[in-house]
Amino acid sequence: MQFTSEQRLDDGVLEREFTLREIPGILWTPASASKPVPLILVSPPPLGLRKAYPRLLARARHAVADGYAAATIELPWSGDRPRSAAAEQALTDLHRALASGAVDNEIIDRLILPLVDKAVPEWRATLDALLALPEIDGPVGYSGGVISIGTRLAVVEPRISAAVLFAGSFVPRAILEEARQVTIPLHVLLQWDDEGNDRQLALDLFDAFGSKEKTLHANMGGHTGVPQYAGEEANRFFARHLK
Repeated sequence: MQFTSEQRLDDGVLEREFTLREIPGILWTPASASKPVPLILVSPPPLGLRKAYPRLLARARHAVADGYAAATIELPWSGDRPRSAAAEQALTDLHRALASGAVDNEIIDRLILPLVDKAVPEWRATLDALLALPEIDGPVGYSGGVISIGTRLAVVEPRISAAVLFAGSFVPRAILEEARQVTIPLHVLLQWDDEGNDRQLALDLFDAFGSKEKTLHANMGGHTGVPQYAGEEANRFFARHLK
């Protein structure tokens, strides 16, 4: 991991951009802390870090104010990272299928599963590097992003103690099966009127999670209409499991 820039924000947050091999990322930590702090991995939407930065920064500010470090990385094929011709074709096919009103499971598999297969090892490598820093310690939480990535990480990464998952993306059937192996505490956010989300599939995924503690927080509204109090509930969830 190499830090490429550093700035102190006006609310006592230290923001540092970094690269891990070819992967760009951002780390936010308290500007002054007397001991190492827990970590929340803030997973972005597949829009590119620059485009998603205002939302990511808002989430990171809340995390740091609550006594955590927060970190994000650029997802594969997003932002300035090299594109995948197969992913671009799958996305084109998905848009065409959405316009016709019939989304095929094969398209979802082609779009999501390669992303999960590539992103999860990158997140684990990033976690290795972050936990090697003297200012960061466990436990570790995961928040947001493509829900299939969070589901796979919850299965394979034992250092993640709790996760807040955003139900707002298509889910392959294979991920439904993996969800049965998830055992960590979960807080799942669902926008009930999300026009781009298969609500029933999101409910099926929640039902499939094997966690003994899992909460579904459903709110009326579209994809970007998550109310502020829903974020506050997620903060309280992390306080129970990471402090």
